[in-house]
Order: sequence, then structure tokens, then C-alpha cells
Amino acid sequence: MVIETHIRALETMLNSILENEPNYFLVEIKIKPVNNIKIFVDGDAGISIEKCVQVNRALYKQIEETNFFNGADFSLEVSSPGLDEPLKLFRQYKKNIGRLVEVLLIDGTKTEGKLIDATEDGIIVEETKGKNKKKEIINHTFLFTNIKSTKIQIVF
Repeated sequence: MVIETHIRALETMLNSILENEPNYFLVEIKIKPVNNIKIFVDGDAGISIEKCVQVNRALYKQIEETNFFNGADFSLEVSSPGLDEPLKLFRQYKKNIGRLVEVLLIDGTKTEGKLIDATEDGIIVEETKGKNKKKEIINHTFLFTNIKSTKIQIVF
């Protein structure tokens, strides 16, 4: 499929832009109809708007110089994944240890709790049930193969 080929080529371009900055990493590339490119980049300590702008300009220049879309119009958006996007990469799980998450398993089961640890195979989530004397803390271990999505929960 053409879109998959384009995504792989854009990954290569982006990885060359980020190769001297190991704290930043590609999370996902989406290409929508009419060459609307949306790229999510993150960093081990987060990513600034200025960094997103810098990556956008460098990538935009490469896309134009290589005539990537054969002269057709395109739009490019580079941003951080944001809190509404599910975690996709191991590095994202590692950087979010200590935060409240909602884990949705493939079987439809949901668990909310604090992300305690992340390994190459899965995660540990600490769920708190009840309050005061009836308070119970349960540690759940989830393999990545059983996780459909994990989202950061915002606490106000």
C-alpha cells in the first residue's frame, strides 16, 4: 500500500533528524487523505513546542526537497501525543511511571491505578480499592500482548 511506503520513508527522514538527539523519539505517523501528515514525537523528559516546530521545519524541508508527493500539496503537523492519546511505546510507559493510568485489556476489562513499573514484557499497575481501614492495594501485572490501550488519567 502506498501510505505504508510513505510512512516508512517519513520514519527514515524523521529518524535522521532526531539521530543526534537520543532523548527524543518518534511515536506515530498518520497520513490522511489529501496528504495530511500528522506526526507524534515525544521525549524522555517531554517535548517543547519549540522542538516540535524545529522538527516540523526540518522535515518539511526534506519532504519538499525530495519531491515526496510529486508536486502535490501536503500539510505537516508535528506535535507531542497529548494526554488523550494512548501510550504506544515502552519509552512512553517508562516516562509515565508514577502517574494514574487506565488500562483496557483485549478482553474488555478496565483497570485504573498508578503505573508502578514497566518492563519490556508488560507493566505493573497499583489499584487502590476502598478507603481508610477498608483500603486495599492490589498490584496487577499486565503483559503488553494483553493490553488494548493505556491512557493517562488526569487528576484534578
